[in-house]
Amino acid sequence: MEKKFRIVILAAGKGKRMKSDVPKALTMVGGKPILQHIIENVRASGLDTKPVIVIGSEGQRICDAFNGGCEYAVQKKQLGTGDALRSAKHVVEKADAVIVLYGDHPFVSAKTIQKLASRHLERKNIITMMTAIVPSFNGWYRAFAHWGRVLRGKNSHIMGIQEYKDANDDQKNIHELNPALFCFDGKWLWENIDNLSNKNAQEEYYLTDLVARAVEQGEKLSSISVAPEEVIGINTQEEREIAEELLAKTR
Repeated sequence: MEKKFRIVILAAGKGKRMKSDVPKALTMVGGKPILQHIIENVRASGLDTKPVIVIGSEGQRICDAFNGGCEYAVQKKQLGTGDALRSAKHVVEKADAVIVLYGDHPFVSAKTIQKLASRHLERKNIITMMTAIVPSFNGWYRAFAHWGRVLRGKNSHIMGIQEYKDANDDQKNIHELNPALFCFDGKWLWENIDNLSNKNAQEEYYLTDLVARAVEQGEKLSSISVAPEEVIGINTQEEREIAEELLAKTR
């Protein structure tokens, strides 16, 4: 039986660091909104023709911009990525697998989304995730300096994700990074998401904590490696300029 995938795009962030009146997901990059880039790539992947967008206080403007092209779920309070995904449960809980993307990552390609889904099915994983390795945090790679680090143990098995704000100096020196782009087994996801804790520096429910939870349970998980250029996020005007430069190089 063919597995049913649903794709959820988290776009409820207020984007205060952008210092703009425009919702972050509607910030223009390469002549169109960030969110439009990712929606087009999701549709091109063939996995979900009508992705679910999780919206927040600026949600009406996003709905107006993509009227009829997506389904929507509302995150009422900014309580972190785990809470954001939980807000979409009623829309996607019948799916066999749920892929989580973000409204500020414009360049994740259809091919990579397909690769993530294929790896998930091939390995029969509970979680399949993307990771990116940077050579340094200098130059344009400085955009990744505050990303979560991928923690690996024996035989390079993934042991968890350490958010930068909670990381020690040794962990901050890790160059394998977590874009927080995941594919979850649907049944396992909804059985575990309510058990996330917000005991961290941000007092938020981190979706990334599900990785450590799966490890503790002895569940199967693995990763695919993605070029940093493809998973850059846009949270500041400086990062938007970097994204514009990267896009110009590919044209």
